[in-house]
Amino acid sequence: MRQSTYLAPTLRDIPADADVKSHQLMLRAGLIRQSASGVYSFLPLGMKVLQKVETIVREEMNRAGAQELLMPAIQPAELWQESGRWEAYGPELMRFKDRHNREFALGPTHEEVITSLVKDAVGSYKKLPMTLYQIQTKFRDERRPRFGILRGREFLMKDAYSFDTSFEGLDESYNKMYEAYKNVFTRCELNFRAVVADSGAMGGKDTHEFMVLSNIGEDTIAYSDSSDFAANIEIAPVNVAYEKSSEALNDIEIISTPGKKSITDVAAFLEADKQRCLKSLLFIVDKEPVLVLVRGDHEVNDVKIKHFFEATQVELASDQETSSWLETEAGFIGPVGIDNKVKIIADHAVKYMVNAISGANQKDTHLKNVNPDKDFEVSSYGDFRNIQKGDPSPDGQGTILFKEGIEVGHVFKLGTRYSEALGATFLNDQGKAKPIVMGSYGIGVSRTVAAIVEENHDDDGIIWPNSVAPFQVHLIPVNIKQEEQRVLAESLYEKLEQQHFEVLLDDRTERPGVKFKDADLYGLPVRITVGKKATDGIVEVKIRKTGEMLELHEDDLLEFLAKTVR
Repeated sequence: MRQSTYLAPTLRDIPADADVKSHQLMLRAGLIRQSASGVYSFLPLGMKVLQKVETIVREEMNRAGAQELLMPAIQPAELWQESGRWEAYGPELMRFKDRHNREFALGPTHEEVITSLVKDAVGSYKKLPMTLYQIQTKFRDERRPRFGILRGREFLMKDAYSFDTSFEGLDESYNKMYEAYKNVFTRCELNFRAVVADSGAMGGKDTHEFMVLSNIGEDTIAYSDSSDFAANIEIAPVNVAYEKSSEALNDIEIISTPGKKSITDVAAFLEADKQRCLKSLLFIVDKEPVLVLVRGDHEVNDVKIKHFFEATQVELASDQETSSWLETEAGFIGPVGIDNKVKIIADHAVKYMVNAISGANQKDTHLKNVNPDKDFEVSSYGDFRNIQKGDPSPDGQGTILFKEGIEVGHVFKLGTRYSEALGATFLNDQGKAKPIVMGSYGIGVSRTVAAIVEENHDDDGIIWPNSVAPFQVHLIPVNIKQEEQRVLAESLYEKLEQQHFEVLLDDRTERPGVKFKDADLYGLPVRITVGKKATDGIVEVKIRKTGEMLELHEDDLLEFLAKTVR
């Protein structure tokens, strides 16, 4: 490809709204351009990388025995209403009506459509197991699109769905996809971890996220410093052996705490450790009030609350709801004297607290010497807090550390959640109808491209791994008007193309400094510079990843490139 006519417009300055390196570099190198908030065009250079990642994904899916198809992006509301997700999915679902006033959605995922399709096409156990996949544009109305294509409203995704006759079969399908995902991200040369995660609006029980370790990830990974344990912080279990103090239980004392709402402010005002404070938060769980108690130095985990109650919705109570149920305001809530209409649950650590400080359910007032069982009753104790750095690893090996992560893949065991809702059954070998057992598996293809850039760059630009580089070689004649340089560059271009190397020839009449700066920004694996020694057939070769430079005769180039980029 000749650079003089190639659409890859570079930017010298960092765009003001680009907060992370991948976004900055993809804009500066001319891979993408924004059309609207969270909506991007992929220009030819970005499209080539996208296609390389697609190819890796497609090869690993096919190798795992999955079959490719393509489903519509426009989905009828009736299917989502049957599954119960039309309302539960929330405002991220892009809804619209056609000219006949029928409701539709732009698909963020395709569980409903694929289940309906298989329901009509597969009737017997003899057709199962089966895994189907597609690579298609998805739509989600993100509240805050940011980080370029890492969190957009339109994105390319590979979604796959497995169909089995049993949960044992689902385990096998799940493991195949799990291994395929490891292969995909390994081939993309990403530093990733597969972590235990929450299934969210997808439903299902067992699930793993594939997270690229990064300083700008929106998810926090809790991992052991001594084992392979890794989990999203929202689901990581806490396994701590607490000890109860032997101090005597004192009588409750009422304390004035004007304007002191936060645990930090209350602890400082009363000159107490946060561990002696009782944090009380009112949640609305499927429209019912639940008071959740954790120790003052811990954070409530609403995902764990949701799983405990097997709830559809868990939200922190609004000021109005807090006032209605507790007749007080947030910051002064406590468990003492709570109406029995409000259920109280507490984290395990609360059971071991002695003479704690809590809100008094009265403005500007707290209580000292509050003790569980003596001063208030807890309906259930459980694991309701976030795991913290330094906690013991749940697998009993080592302690917990944190790292940010970019989610690039997610695998779910759906079970019969969708097949039962939409009536997708098969006839077993005894002629009885049984619900199909399903799994769901997604890879953010465009997001993976951004994650690769986020992991592979320096101050000068992108450093593409060989497996996904848009071109393998950047061929640069220093002065295209100089006859010897032009002739050698054209000859090398033709030879390399004939040997099926992907070459970008910089045939522009720009200054050498501009050409080299653009070459570093594009980040192709090998740069070949045709300069003053062109008459002797000698060129300068630079490896982008290491910065290594060497001179080679044109006759030795093919062998060198075969070893370097293949």
